[in-house]
Amino acid sequence: MRYTAFAGIAWILPVASIQAQEKTCSVEIQNTWAEDRTDAPVTISLADFQASFPIQSVVVKEGNIEIPSQIDDFDSDGQPDELSFVLDIPARATRTLQISLSAEKRENPYPSRVFAEMLMRGDKGKHQPIRSLTIPGSSNVYNLLHHHGPAFESELVAYRIYFDQKQTVDIYGKFNKGFEIEACQFYPNDEQLAQGFGDDVLRVSGSGGLGALKGWNGKKAHHIEPVEWRTETVLAGGPVRTVVDVDADNWQYQGSLLHMKIRYILYAGHRDCEVRVSFDRPLKEEVFCAGVQNIKGSQSFYDDKGLVACWGHDWPVNDTIKYAKETVGLATCLPQEIVQEKAADGANYLYTLQAKGEKSFTYHISFTSMKETFGYKTPEEWFAYVRRWKEELQHPVKITIK
Repeated sequence: MRYTAFAGIAWILPVASIQAQEKTCSVEIQNTWAEDRTDAPVTISLADFQASFPIQSVVVKEGNIEIPSQIDDFDSDGQPDELSFVLDIPARATRTLQISLSAEKRENPYPSRVFAEMLMRGDKGKHQPIRSLTIPGSSNVYNLLHHHGPAFESELVAYRIYFDQKQTVDIYGKFNKGFEIEACQFYPNDEQLAQGFGDDVLRVSGSGGLGALKGWNGKKAHHIEPVEWRTETVLAGGPVRTVVDVDADNWQYQGSLLHMKIRYILYAGHRDCEVRVSFDRPLKEEVFCAGVQNIKGSQSFYDDKGLVACWGHDWPVNDTIKYAKETVGLATCLPQEIVQEKAADGANYLYTLQAKGEKSFTYHISFTSMKETFGYKTPEEWFAYVRRWKEELQHPVKITIK
């Protein structure tokens, strides 16, 4: 009798333990904007679900339809931190989803709508994929990395971040929607160009390119130096978004010693990229700047409240025989509460920024290339788009966990 009772308890406990490792929540996603949203980004901190177990996989459903999603481990401690997915939502509408959380890992079954890579030169000139690289601030690996740093893309556009003191954001324009970086690695050959591949469409030189955060010395932007260590990391490559981190450790700047992380997030279906800037301690009086490159002969647009854009036409590389001039539109949208004043230093259209007492802020960058069959063909079209884009950014979806 006692043996049977003990066996029964032993059988029940594992079942209860397994049941405790799963949780399902209802989540409402509301579009408060007066316009329809396509591929609206949805992000939820996994801590907000208040699960009693370490979450290792998530399934998002609306009824019987599964919605592609991903969870990302931002601090590489083996515990995912944030859930993300994209959603189409009509104007003023609400969609109710079921979020199933589990302590069991699950292979991600979704086809990826984004791609990211960082490549280092290996033996015999071959390039090998790497996830992260840390170097002393005095080192130079710019030419050891195939596209000079991490590159990432959605179906619409591609970006790369320079692995050096410039930390510049450079861009790759496409004729048609699709993925190209894995095949051409930012440098299409003649055969690929003949097939309709896109290419590098901007010569950034010493400028801030598209929206790179820079220091400000009162007259012009300057690079992120001196620093003790630099790290660039591809944290996530899909299926819903890419996440790339750029770290500057012990940046000696305006009397402070800063640890700065800049996180670039590109979502499926998007041409714009989210830029999250964070520091290890609250900022003091430091002044930064960001904006867009002043392309030779470009037209510029400011709204005096954090939005700056330009439209210009120039050669993307020094080879002006093989390559033609490219026409691009650039835009950066900064939070109004940290914007100080408009500034220009010859190479850039800028705003100066100050976030006293804050440890983080977020802004957004976007671009178009006139070669796109799906993009914008005039400066008027581009500037109209960026005004609408800013309004959209001001109306993120509202998330309610039931």
